[in-house]
Amino acid sequence: MDLEKLLTDRLAPAFETVAGAPVDPVVRRSQHADFQSDAALALARRLGRPPRSIAAEVLERAEVNDLCAEAEVSGPGFINLTVADRALGGLVSALAADPRLGVPVVAEPETVVVDYSAPNVAKEMHVGHLRSTVIGDAAARLLEWLGHRVVRANHLGDWGTPFGMLIEHLVDLGEAEAAQELSMGDLDSFYKSARAKFDTDEAFRERSRLRVVALQGGDEATLRLWRLLVEQSERYFLAAYDLLDVTLGQADFRGESSYNDLLGPVVDDLGQLGLLRESEGAACVFPPGSVGRNGEPLPLIVRKSDGGYGYPATDLAAIRHRTGTLGATRMLYVVGLPQRRHFEMVYAAAAQAGWLTPPARAEHVGFGSILGPDGRMLRSRAGESVKLVALLEEAVARATALARERNPELGEAEAAEVGRAVGIGAIKYADLSNDRHRDYVLDWERMLSLDGNTAPYLQYAYSRICSIFRRAGATARPDTEISLAEPAERALAFELVGFGTVVDEVAGSLEFHHLAGYLYRLAAAFSAFYERCPVLRADGPVRESRLALCDVTARVLRQGLHLLGIRTPERL
Repeated sequence: MDLEKLLTDRLAPAFETVAGAPVDPVVRRSQHADFQSDAALALARRLGRPPRSIAAEVLERAEVNDLCAEAEVSGPGFINLTVADRALGGLVSALAADPRLGVPVVAEPETVVVDYSAPNVAKEMHVGHLRSTVIGDAAARLLEWLGHRVVRANHLGDWGTPFGMLIEHLVDLGEAEAAQELSMGDLDSFYKSARAKFDTDEAFRERSRLRVVALQGGDEATLRLWRLLVEQSERYFLAAYDLLDVTLGQADFRGESSYNDLLGPVVDDLGQLGLLRESEGAACVFPPGSVGRNGEPLPLIVRKSDGGYGYPATDLAAIRHRTGTLGATRMLYVVGLPQRRHFEMVYAAAAQAGWLTPPARAEHVGFGSILGPDGRMLRSRAGESVKLVALLEEAVARATALARERNPELGEAEAAEVGRAVGIGAIKYADLSNDRHRDYVLDWERMLSLDGNTAPYLQYAYSRICSIFRRAGATARPDTEISLAEPAERALAFELVGFGTVVDEVAGSLEFHHLAGYLYRLAAAFSAFYERCPVLRADGPVRESRLALCDVTARVLRQGLHLLGIRTPERL
């Protein structure tokens, strides 16, 4: 379906014949025609010929008559290509007839682990968890749709020394009262109360230390209390995921504790491979290329001087499990950019140990921060991190109020449904439409606007198409031959046939702002088409063709937004 690729494939053999070696035709969209190739200019010096002469010979040899209405040499040696209306209409017709919209299932599916979200037990999720959860879920959705076996891994922080004080605080409260407090979702208060006692009460501090020893020693009574903390926290996390409308579920929790039995063997294997060195009493790996500012080697601490295991040991155990047991060949770690150095060192150490070798590879899908209107880290009025659930509930409330204002005919249930779809969609799209490597400002007015590059704008385009079909009292016929006569029809068609190319590129780069940008361009092209090309007032074949164009546009918008985790209400 990719016109750029089709034209490249047609020009490449002609360029190779003229040049005597393979040549990239460098076909791009152009303001002077539909597409343009400038490869003849680069060949001129090598071949000792004028670029116009090279371009003319390429056109004589290239088989493009069935695709192009015009193919001509322009300027110093550009090849300008204007796609024939019939060829473009045929491509869109084929797209409309394809249930997958021109995006095939991959020929060689992989097992892909997507490690994302990763909240901590007994702590509420805050705005800092939003980007990992939204980006990771979009990656899982996209790769799964392409046919890969996706393993979602929610690396829950459910182990470590803080659990001593948390369990002792639970004992002080009593299990019933603690369970009640945790079930209300007020995890932060529970954690802060435990922390305050730990910092001020020596007896409580000593009991907490002993409880850590009991937990790590496998004391069954302590483990039972620990499981209560984990279970109550997981219930809260699942409620947050349901509100955010992501695909993480109970089966996707992969707590740090699940790797406990693997940590000792990991360190033993590293020792047997000769990769461990002692540094200040700790067992460390020094990955190649990992140096500090002064050029000194940086250690990756896998076992601390007190005998405990650090995060690197858990991460190495996870990689060994994922490649060795799960058979993963691609692992995505959706974690903030400040962790880049840590993951580089972990990946390098895993490669040294032979646990991360081709075709298996690990990628740090890093991202920036969410800022407030003042350009600083987004905080509550009290100066604390904004709680994720509170942020989502505010988005839904704002969107629901706007839905009632814009469409008073909506009933309560429908207004609530639209408000959730638009509010949560606005939050996700504001994140995914920005380059994930950059920080962005959370701006309520902009993200909920029906104008510009926003989720509501795209959702409105989709709902407008649904409205056309409601008024038509009919659906598009799948065998309709789409004809293109007006410039706005052609512009919309060009955007439609680019869907597969964008999906393929984003599956590799995980730069979701490219998919968001494509969907925005498609919605804008549809808006121009809607204004200039009457659909229901058109006659006969033109009406059927335009209905088919509307239908395939709606399907691409719906599928593209679904890949981003955004719902598409039929009425706004």
